[in-house]
Amino acid sequence: MAGLIAAARAAGVGTRLLRPAVAGLRTAEGGAPRGAAAAAGPRVWTLGLVGLGNWGTALGHQWGEAGHAVTGYTIEQEVFDSMRKDGENRKYLPGAKTKMGVTMDLAEVAQKCDLIVLGAPSHAILSVVDSLMPHLESRHVLVDIAKGLAPAPPGGEAEGAMETLSTSIERKLEAAGKHIPVAVLTGPTIAPEVARGVTSTALVACEEHSVAVDLARDLSTPSLHLQPADDPRGAELWGAFKNPIALACGMADGLHPEGGDNLKAALVMAGFNEGMRLLGAMGAKTETAFGAAGLGDMYVTSTSQNSRNRTLGQKLGTGLSLEAALGEMHMVAEGVRATRMFRSEAQALGVEHPFLEAMAGVLDGEVGPEEAARRMVNAC
Repeated sequence: MAGLIAAARAAGVGTRLLRPAVAGLRTAEGGAPRGAAAAAGPRVWTLGLVGLGNWGTALGHQWGEAGHAVTGYTIEQEVFDSMRKDGENRKYLPGAKTKMGVTMDLAEVAQKCDLIVLGAPSHAILSVVDSLMPHLESRHVLVDIAKGLAPAPPGGEAEGAMETLSTSIERKLEAAGKHIPVAVLTGPTIAPEVARGVTSTALVACEEHSVAVDLARDLSTPSLHLQPADDPRGAELWGAFKNPIALACGMADGLHPEGGDNLKAALVMAGFNEGMRLLGAMGAKTETAFGAAGLGDMYVTSTSQNSRNRTLGQKLGTGLSLEAALGEMHMVAEGVRATRMFRSEAQALGVEHPFLEAMAGVLDGEVGPEEAARRMVNAC
Protein backbone atom coordinates (compact mmCIF):
# COMPACT_ATOMS: atom_id res chain seq x y z
CA MET A 1 0.00 0.00 0.00
CA ALA A 2 2.77 2.42 0.89
CA GLY A 3 4.27 1.72 -2.52
CA LEU A 4 1.01 2.56 -4.27
CA ILE A 5 0.66 5.84 -2.42
CA ALA A 6 4.28 6.80 -3.02
CA ALA A 7 3.97 5.99 -6.71
CA ALA A 8 0.75 7.99 -7.00
CA ARG A 9 2.28 11.01 -5.34
CA ALA A 10 5.42 10.76 -7.42
CA ALA A 11 3.27 10.75 -10.53
CA GLY A 12 1.34 13.77 -9.31
CA VAL A 13 -1.90 11.87 -8.71
CA GLY A 14 -4.05 13.55 -6.11
CA THR A 15 -1.98 16.69 -5.69
CA ARG A 16 -4.03 19.72 -4.76
CA LEU A 17 -3.84 23.09 -6.44
CA LEU A 18 -1.60 25.53 -4.61
CA ARG A 19 -2.64 29.06 -3.78
CA PRO A 20 -1.32 31.84 -1.56
CA ALA A 21 -1.92 31.30 2.15
CA VAL A 22 -5.01 33.00 3.49
CA ALA A 23 -4.06 35.64 6.01
CA GLY A 24 -7.18 35.11 8.08
CA LEU A 25 -10.82 34.14 7.94
CA ARG A 26 -13.55 36.72 8.42
CA THR A 27 -16.55 36.42 10.68
CA ALA A 28 -19.93 38.06 11.17
CA GLU A 29 -18.58 40.09 14.05
CA GLY A 30 -17.41 43.11 12.14
CA GLY A 31 -15.54 41.12 9.48
CA ALA A 32 -12.36 41.06 11.56
CA PRO A 33 -9.59 38.84 10.18
CA ARG A 34 -8.77 35.74 12.07
CA GLY A 35 -6.49 32.76 11.63
CA ALA A 36 -3.80 31.02 13.65
CA ALA A 37 -3.57 34.01 15.98
CA ALA A 38 -7.25 33.96 16.82
CA ALA A 39 -7.53 32.30 20.20
CA ALA A 40 -10.58 34.00 21.66
CA GLY A 41 -12.80 30.98 21.08
CA PRO A 42 -15.57 30.23 18.58
CA ARG A 43 -16.82 33.08 16.41
CA VAL A 44 -20.21 33.75 14.90
CA TRP A 45 -20.42 33.47 11.10
CA THR A 46 -22.76 34.80 8.47
CA LEU A 47 -23.28 31.44 6.85
CA GLY A 48 -24.90 30.48 3.55
CA LEU A 49 -26.10 26.96 2.75
CA VAL A 50 -26.31 26.37 -1.00
CA GLY A 51 -28.62 23.38 -1.29
CA LEU A 52 -31.31 22.47 1.21
CA GLY A 53 -31.51 18.69 1.09
CA ASN A 54 -31.74 16.86 4.40
CA TRP A 55 -28.00 17.16 5.17
CA GLY A 56 -27.72 20.86 4.37
CA THR A 57 -30.91 21.57 6.31
CA ALA A 58 -29.71 19.56 9.32
CA LEU A 59 -26.45 21.51 9.42
CA GLY A 60 -28.29 24.80 9.04
CA HIS A 61 -30.55 23.83 11.91
CA GLN A 62 -27.57 23.00 14.15
CA TRP A 63 -25.65 26.15 13.25
CA GLY A 64 -28.68 28.38 13.61
CA GLU A 65 -29.33 26.99 17.09
CA ALA A 66 -25.66 27.66 17.91
CA GLY A 67 -26.07 31.35 17.08
CA HIS A 68 -24.71 31.64 13.54
CA ALA A 69 -26.67 33.80 11.10
CA VAL A 70 -27.74 31.19 8.50
CA THR A 71 -29.31 31.75 5.09
CA GLY A 72 -30.33 28.74 2.99
CA TYR A 73 -30.55 28.72 -0.81
CA THR A 74 -32.80 26.40 -2.82
CA ILE A 75 -34.02 26.14 -6.39
CA GLU A 76 -37.14 24.22 -5.28
CA GLN A 77 -40.24 26.36 -4.84
CA GLU A 78 -41.79 23.75 -2.54
CA VAL A 79 -38.83 23.87 -0.18
CA PHE A 80 -38.66 27.68 -0.31
CA ASP A 81 -42.34 28.08 0.57
CA SER A 82 -42.15 25.57 3.40
CA MET A 83 -39.03 27.12 4.91
CA ARG A 84 -40.30 30.68 4.57
CA LYS A 85 -43.59 29.81 6.23
CA ASP A 86 -42.24 28.37 9.48
CA GLY A 87 -38.59 27.30 9.04
CA GLU A 88 -39.42 23.64 8.37
CA ASN A 89 -38.16 21.75 5.31
CA ARG A 90 -41.12 19.39 5.03
CA LYS A 91 -39.83 17.72 1.87
CA TYR A 92 -36.39 16.68 3.10
CA LEU A 93 -36.28 17.09 6.91
CA PRO A 94 -39.79 17.20 8.37
CA GLY A 95 -40.05 17.99 12.05
CA ALA A 96 -36.98 20.22 12.38
CA LYS A 97 -37.94 23.86 12.97
CA THR A 98 -34.90 25.84 11.89
CA LYS A 99 -33.81 29.40 12.59
CA MET A 100 -32.39 30.00 9.13
CA GLY A 101 -33.58 32.39 6.49
CA VAL A 102 -34.22 31.18 2.95
CA THR A 103 -33.76 32.61 -0.53
CA MET A 104 -33.84 31.57 -4.18
CA ASP A 105 -31.29 34.25 -5.11
CA LEU A 106 -27.72 32.92 -5.19
CA ALA A 107 -26.25 36.43 -5.35
CA GLU A 108 -28.02 37.27 -2.09
CA VAL A 109 -26.24 34.39 -0.36
CA ALA A 110 -22.84 35.64 -1.50
CA GLN A 111 -23.66 39.22 -0.55
CA LYS A 112 -24.92 38.39 2.96
CA CYS A 113 -22.61 35.53 3.92
CA ASP A 114 -18.88 35.10 4.47
CA LEU A 115 -18.90 31.30 4.83
CA ILE A 116 -20.62 29.42 2.00
CA VAL A 117 -21.40 25.72 2.43
CA LEU A 118 -21.88 23.84 -0.84
CA GLY A 119 -24.53 21.19 -0.35
CA ALA A 120 -26.04 20.63 -3.79
CA PRO A 121 -25.97 17.05 -5.17
CA SER A 122 -22.54 16.04 -6.46
CA HIS A 123 -23.65 15.97 -10.11
CA ALA A 124 -24.78 19.62 -9.87
CA ILE A 125 -22.21 21.18 -7.54
CA LEU A 126 -19.78 22.42 -10.20
CA SER A 127 -22.49 24.21 -12.17
CA VAL A 128 -23.59 25.83 -8.90
CA VAL A 129 -20.02 27.02 -8.34
CA ASP A 130 -19.97 28.46 -11.87
CA SER A 131 -23.13 30.44 -11.08
CA LEU A 132 -21.69 31.57 -7.75
CA MET A 133 -18.28 32.53 -9.14
CA PRO A 134 -19.06 36.12 -10.25
CA HIS A 135 -20.25 36.91 -6.72
CA LEU A 136 -17.30 35.47 -4.78
CA GLU A 137 -14.86 37.79 -3.02
CA SER A 138 -11.63 37.35 -1.07
CA ARG A 139 -13.59 37.48 2.21
CA HIS A 140 -15.41 34.24 1.38
CA VAL A 141 -14.61 30.73 2.59
CA LEU A 142 -16.10 27.66 0.89
CA VAL A 143 -16.96 24.37 2.60
CA ASP A 144 -17.80 21.39 0.38
CA ILE A 145 -20.20 18.85 1.89
CA ALA A 146 -20.99 17.19 -1.48
CA LYS A 147 -18.39 14.45 -1.69
CA GLY A 148 -17.62 12.96 -5.07
CA LEU A 149 -15.57 12.88 -8.25
CA ALA A 150 -15.52 14.89 -11.45
CA PRO A 151 -13.58 14.47 -14.70
CA ALA A 152 -10.40 16.53 -14.88
CA PRO A 153 -10.59 19.22 -17.57
CA PRO A 154 -9.13 18.48 -21.01
CA GLY A 155 -5.73 19.78 -21.98
CA GLY A 156 -3.98 19.41 -18.65
CA GLU A 157 -1.68 16.80 -17.14
CA ALA A 158 -4.64 15.10 -15.44
CA GLU A 159 -6.77 14.89 -18.61
CA GLY A 160 -8.85 11.73 -18.63
CA ALA A 161 -8.50 11.19 -14.87
CA MET A 162 -11.00 11.80 -12.10
CA GLU A 163 -10.47 14.40 -9.41
CA THR A 164 -12.36 15.25 -6.23
CA LEU A 165 -15.07 17.88 -6.37
CA SER A 166 -13.09 20.15 -4.04
CA THR A 167 -10.10 19.95 -6.39
CA SER A 168 -12.36 20.87 -9.32
CA ILE A 169 -13.71 23.81 -7.30
CA GLU A 170 -10.17 24.98 -6.52
CA ARG A 171 -9.27 24.68 -10.18
CA LYS A 172 -12.20 26.90 -11.14
CA LEU A 173 -11.28 29.44 -8.48
CA GLU A 174 -7.70 29.58 -9.67
CA ALA A 175 -8.80 30.05 -13.28
CA ALA A 176 -10.98 32.97 -12.15
CA GLY A 177 -8.09 34.50 -10.21
CA LYS A 178 -9.81 34.09 -6.87
CA HIS A 179 -7.82 32.97 -3.83
CA ILE A 180 -10.46 31.51 -1.57
CA PRO A 181 -9.91 28.58 0.81
CA VAL A 182 -11.89 25.38 0.20
CA ALA A 183 -12.50 22.92 3.02
CA VAL A 184 -14.29 19.56 3.08
CA LEU A 185 -16.71 18.51 5.82
CA THR A 186 -17.39 14.77 6.00
CA GLY A 187 -17.97 12.00 8.50
CA PRO A 188 -20.53 9.58 10.00
CA THR A 189 -23.47 11.97 10.10
CA ILE A 190 -27.01 10.79 9.41
CA ALA A 191 -28.92 14.03 8.83
CA PRO A 192 -32.07 13.46 10.94
CA GLU A 193 -29.90 12.46 13.92
CA VAL A 194 -27.73 15.57 13.58
CA ALA A 195 -30.90 17.68 13.44
CA ARG A 196 -32.25 16.02 16.60
CA GLY A 197 -29.03 16.73 18.47
CA VAL A 198 -27.71 13.16 18.67
CA THR A 199 -23.99 13.36 19.48
CA SER A 200 -22.11 13.11 16.17
CA THR A 201 -18.56 13.59 14.96
CA ALA A 202 -17.09 14.65 11.62
CA LEU A 203 -13.95 16.07 10.03
CA VAL A 204 -13.18 19.46 8.55
CA ALA A 205 -10.23 18.95 6.21
CA CYS A 206 -8.24 21.60 4.36
CA GLU A 207 -4.75 21.86 2.90
CA GLU A 208 -4.33 25.04 4.96
CA HIS A 209 -4.44 23.42 8.38
CA SER A 210 -5.13 26.68 10.24
CA VAL A 211 -8.33 27.06 8.21
CA ALA A 212 -9.44 23.55 9.22
CA VAL A 213 -8.64 24.31 12.86
CA ASP A 214 -10.62 27.55 12.82
CA LEU A 215 -13.64 26.04 11.08
CA ALA A 216 -13.70 22.95 13.29
CA ARG A 217 -13.70 25.18 16.36
CA ASP A 218 -16.24 27.67 15.09
CA LEU A 219 -18.73 25.22 13.57
CA SER A 220 -18.76 22.65 16.37
CA THR A 221 -21.91 22.65 18.48
CA PRO A 222 -22.78 20.93 21.77
CA SER A 223 -23.80 17.80 19.82
CA LEU A 224 -21.79 18.09 16.56
CA HIS A 225 -18.09 17.62 17.27
CA LEU A 226 -15.81 18.61 14.38
CA GLN A 227 -12.13 17.72 14.21
CA PRO A 228 -9.56 19.41 11.92
CA ALA A 229 -7.67 17.29 9.40
CA ASP A 230 -5.15 17.91 6.63
CA ASP A 231 -6.08 15.24 4.07
CA PRO A 232 -9.06 16.78 2.25
CA ARG A 233 -8.51 14.54 -0.77
CA GLY A 234 -8.57 11.35 1.29
CA ALA A 235 -11.52 12.56 3.37
CA GLU A 236 -13.53 13.34 0.27
CA LEU A 237 -12.57 10.11 -1.50
CA TRP A 238 -13.63 7.94 1.44
CA GLY A 239 -16.74 10.08 1.91
CA ALA A 240 -17.76 9.12 -1.63
CA PHE A 241 -16.45 5.54 -1.70
CA LYS A 242 -18.49 4.49 1.32
CA ASN A 243 -21.66 4.90 -0.78
CA PRO A 244 -21.10 1.89 -3.10
CA ILE A 245 -20.38 -0.16 0.04
CA ALA A 246 -23.66 1.05 1.54
CA LEU A 247 -25.48 0.05 -1.66
CA ALA A 248 -24.07 -3.47 -1.29
CA CYS A 249 -25.03 -3.70 2.39
CA GLY A 250 -28.55 -2.54 1.57
CA MET A 251 -28.65 -5.17 -1.15
CA ALA A 252 -27.96 -7.78 1.55
CA ASP A 253 -30.94 -6.44 3.51
CA GLY A 254 -33.11 -6.86 0.44
CA LEU A 255 -31.87 -10.39 -0.20
CA HIS A 256 -32.29 -11.46 3.43
CA PRO A 257 -35.04 -9.39 5.11
CA GLU A 258 -35.02 -11.83 8.01
CA GLY A 259 -31.41 -10.89 8.72
CA GLY A 260 -28.21 -10.86 6.67
CA ASP A 261 -25.66 -9.36 9.04
CA ASN A 262 -23.03 -12.02 8.31
CA LEU A 263 -23.20 -11.16 4.63
CA LYS A 264 -23.06 -7.42 5.35
CA ALA A 265 -19.91 -7.90 7.43
CA ALA A 266 -18.28 -9.76 4.54
CA LEU A 267 -19.34 -7.05 2.07
CA VAL A 268 -17.94 -4.29 4.28
CA MET A 269 -14.59 -6.09 4.46
CA ALA A 270 -14.53 -6.62 0.70
CA GLY A 271 -15.43 -3.01 -0.02
CA PHE A 272 -12.98 -1.61 2.50
CA ASN A 273 -10.11 -3.71 1.12
CA GLU A 274 -10.87 -2.51 -2.40
CA GLY A 275 -11.07 1.07 -1.16
CA MET A 276 -7.65 0.78 0.46
CA ARG A 277 -6.15 -0.29 -2.87
CA LEU A 278 -7.94 2.20 -5.09
CA LEU A 279 -8.03 5.31 -2.90
CA GLY A 280 -4.40 4.81 -1.94
CA ALA A 281 -3.55 4.85 -5.64
CA MET A 282 -5.63 8.02 -5.96
CA GLY A 283 -3.62 9.81 -3.29
CA ALA A 284 -5.56 9.28 -0.05
CA LYS A 285 -3.48 8.99 3.11
CA THR A 286 -3.69 5.55 4.68
CA GLU A 287 -4.59 6.87 8.14
CA THR A 288 -7.68 8.65 6.79
CA ALA A 289 -9.28 5.26 6.11
CA PHE A 290 -9.30 4.43 9.82
CA GLY A 291 -10.97 7.61 11.06
CA ALA A 292 -14.35 9.32 10.92
CA ALA A 293 -14.19 9.91 7.16
CA GLY A 294 -13.37 6.26 6.47
CA LEU A 295 -14.54 3.48 8.76
CA GLY A 296 -16.81 5.76 10.78
CA ASP A 297 -18.77 7.05 7.79
CA MET A 298 -18.76 3.62 6.16
CA TYR A 299 -20.32 2.00 9.22
CA VAL A 300 -23.20 4.41 9.69
CA THR A 301 -24.03 4.73 5.98
CA SER A 302 -24.03 0.95 5.52
CA THR A 303 -26.23 0.17 8.53
CA SER A 304 -28.56 3.08 9.26
CA GLN A 305 -32.23 2.77 8.35
CA ASN A 306 -32.02 6.47 7.41
CA SER A 307 -29.20 5.97 4.90
CA ARG A 308 -30.32 6.79 1.37
CA ASN A 309 -27.72 4.54 -0.23
CA ARG A 310 -28.48 1.58 2.02
CA THR A 311 -32.18 2.08 1.28
CA LEU A 312 -31.60 2.15 -2.47
CA GLY A 313 -29.46 -0.99 -2.21
CA GLN A 314 -32.22 -2.73 -0.27
CA LYS A 315 -34.68 -2.01 -3.05
CA LEU A 316 -32.22 -3.43 -5.59
CA GLY A 317 -31.80 -6.51 -3.42
CA THR A 318 -35.52 -7.24 -3.60
CA GLY A 319 -35.20 -7.47 -7.38
CA LEU A 320 -36.22 -3.98 -8.46
CA SER A 321 -34.41 -2.43 -11.40
CA LEU A 322 -32.40 0.71 -10.77
CA GLU A 323 -35.00 2.82 -12.57
CA ALA A 324 -37.83 1.38 -10.49
CA ALA A 325 -35.88 1.72 -7.24
CA LEU A 326 -34.99 5.35 -7.93
CA GLY A 327 -38.64 6.01 -8.75
CA GLU A 328 -39.53 5.14 -5.16
CA MET A 329 -37.07 7.68 -3.70
CA HIS A 330 -37.29 11.47 -3.55
CA MET A 331 -33.74 12.11 -2.32
CA VAL A 332 -30.51 11.59 -4.27
CA ALA A 333 -28.49 8.43 -3.53
CA GLU A 334 -24.92 9.31 -4.49
CA GLY A 335 -23.76 5.69 -4.61
CA VAL A 336 -24.92 5.15 -8.19
CA ARG A 337 -22.74 7.91 -9.61
CA ALA A 338 -19.88 7.05 -7.24
CA THR A 339 -19.86 3.38 -8.27
CA ARG A 340 -19.51 4.22 -11.94
CA MET A 341 -16.93 6.96 -11.48
CA PHE A 342 -14.73 4.94 -9.13
CA ARG A 343 -14.91 1.96 -11.49
CA SER A 344 -13.78 4.20 -14.35
CA GLU A 345 -10.86 5.50 -12.28
CA ALA A 346 -9.86 1.98 -11.19
CA GLN A 347 -9.77 0.92 -14.83
CA ALA A 348 -7.63 3.92 -15.74
CA LEU A 349 -5.18 3.25 -12.88
CA GLY A 350 -5.02 -0.50 -13.44
CA VAL A 351 -6.31 -1.30 -9.93
CA GLU A 352 -8.26 -4.54 -9.49
CA HIS A 353 -11.86 -3.71 -8.57
CA PRO A 354 -14.15 -6.77 -8.42
CA PHE A 355 -16.37 -5.15 -5.77
CA LEU A 356 -17.12 -2.09 -7.91
CA GLU A 357 -17.48 -4.24 -11.04
CA ALA A 358 -20.11 -6.42 -9.37
CA MET A 359 -21.99 -3.42 -7.98
CA ALA A 360 -21.97 -1.73 -11.37
CA GLY A 361 -23.34 -4.95 -12.87
CA VAL A 362 -26.35 -4.76 -10.57
CA LEU A 363 -26.93 -1.08 -11.39
CA ASP A 364 -26.78 -1.84 -15.11
CA GLY A 365 -29.11 -4.85 -14.81
CA GLU A 366 -26.41 -7.25 -15.99
CA VAL A 367 -25.84 -9.15 -12.72
CA GLY A 368 -28.38 -10.27 -10.15
CA PRO A 369 -27.92 -9.09 -6.55
CA GLU A 370 -27.25 -12.58 -5.16
CA GLU A 371 -24.58 -13.32 -7.74
CA ALA A 372 -23.05 -9.87 -7.24
CA ALA A 373 -22.82 -10.42 -3.49
CA ARG A 374 -21.13 -13.78 -4.08
CA ARG A 375 -18.56 -12.20 -6.41
CA MET A 376 -17.83 -9.43 -3.91
CA VAL A 377 -17.30 -11.82 -1.01
CA ASN A 378 -15.16 -14.23 -3.03
CA ALA A 379 -12.88 -11.34 -4.03
CA CYS A 380 -12.22 -10.31 -0.42
